[in-house]
Amino acid sequence: MNEPLALYIHWPFCAAKCPYCDFNSHVREGGPDHPRFRAALLRELAHEAARVGRRPLASVFFGGGTPSLMEPETVAALLEAARTHFDAAPDMEVTLEANPTSVEAGKLHGFREAGVNRLSLGVQSLDEEALRFLGRRHDAKEAVAALEVARALFPRLSFDLIYARPGQDEASWRAELRKALALAADHLSLYQLTIEPGTRFHTEHARGAFRLPEDDDAARMYEATAEEAARFDLHAYEISNYAKPGAESRHNLAYWRYGDYLGIGAGAHQRLLLDGAMLATRRHRAPEEWAARVERDGHAAVEETALSPQERGREAMLMGLRLAEGVDPARVERRAGTSFAEVVDPAMLSALAEEALLEWEGGRLRATPEGRARLDSLLPLLLR
Repeated sequence: MNEPLALYIHWPFCAAKCPYCDFNSHVREGGPDHPRFRAALLRELAHEAARVGRRPLASVFFGGGTPSLMEPETVAALLEAARTHFDAAPDMEVTLEANPTSVEAGKLHGFREAGVNRLSLGVQSLDEEALRFLGRRHDAKEAVAALEVARALFPRLSFDLIYARPGQDEASWRAELRKALALAADHLSLYQLTIEPGTRFHTEHARGAFRLPEDDDAARMYEATAEEAARFDLHAYEISNYAKPGAESRHNLAYWRYGDYLGIGAGAHQRLLLDGAMLATRRHRAPEEWAARVERDGHAAVEETALSPQERGREAMLMGLRLAEGVDPARVERRAGTSFAEVVDPAMLSALAEEALLEWEGGRLRATPEGRARLDSLLPLLLR
């Protein structure tokens, strides 16, 4: 099997920690040691490339943290190394996440010259009060300016928005969404504001500093999103992602279709089918310790587990049913190394299909729109 790889590169540093964020991100006074972390990323990439051999490479994704705080020279060096180690597709998708502050927007030309051809812009909101509440370092004017610059520079553009914020209702969300969609982008990633343990919002919410909209109100905002996005020819191809036809994130599709992906950098995860075993790898989260381990050993993996066929099947279903296209049972069997019936409870599958939560189309199993809205409660019933 020589299925194309996806490569994820994690830059763990941010200028400030957002109060809702539970990602592996860190703030360093004066900024990180760029040459050291560039060298460590290059070394860990070389280590993983030696393990997997010369495979086709379909996509590279710079995530974080805040990758737009990287030096464009680091991005260029990593892309050059990736093309050296692997057979890069002629149209390889190269995505970089960026924040729309004026400082980071000023570096966009450099990232484009480095080889980035798809930008994912962390707009989060076009409402000034909401941006302050979310702890963002940009204002709405900067967000609009960054969108306009990015639209002119990059062949493909995505942006993120957060909804179900305190005090938000369906009407105000529709207005904000229309304004954002009219500005730019062929792709939208949408996230409901949730309260994650260990974040500042978790502490503030627990003491009653703010309240989130009721579940029914949040559900109406989610439904409104599909209607507004469709006005601009963006359609939900995954629970939280909307795209114009052909503009879907190829990198993220590799995750959802349970393909092979490498993950390098502090805290990165990867899934790799190697010699018949699906290896789940996790790297050290602390940036300086990660770098020290890479300098010593060539990598900073702290855990690598061969998943059982049932675990592989469950992961394939958990990811695949998020997609509007659903899952191909034959592919699940190939990736899991077991039969579909060992992964899915046939009786429960029939019951959920009768309730119009799941359906078969063209040999694929998919969740209906109502089923995708209830996927978190549906999956524990369905999977063995």
